[in-house]
Amino acid sequence: VRLQASGGGLVQTGDSLSLRCEASGHTFPNYAVGWFHRAPGKEREFVAGISRSGANTYYADSVKGRFTISRDNAKNTVSLQMNSLKPEDTGIYYCAAERRGAGSSRGTAEYDYWGQGTLVTVSS
Repeated sequence: VRLQASGGGLVQTGDSLSLRCEASGHTFPNYAVGWFHRAPGKEREFVAGISRSGANTYYADSVKGRFTISRDNAKNTVSLQMNSLKPEDTGIYYCAAERRGAGSSRGTAEYDYWGQGTLVTVSS
């Protein structure tokens, strides 16, 4: 599975962005997907995850109520809608796919494939 993340950009505090992760390969529905955030100078951290069917979603406490993850298996895409953005949301966002988990895995080692990342900058 190849993953391509897009949708990042420069926004102001309180604005919204929608990130998109496009996957190649007909086996995409067999993978749970997670989004990770790497803030400047920090390690990647789990942001949100979604199960293979899309029925179950998981969020880090820091984004609950602000971010929404969704997927369209017919289009091989996973989206991350980010609302009420804060300066601390600044960083590179990566999508990742895992075969064994349910999308709730928070460790980077659990994921088998990674996209290249898309940069989000939130100005104060």
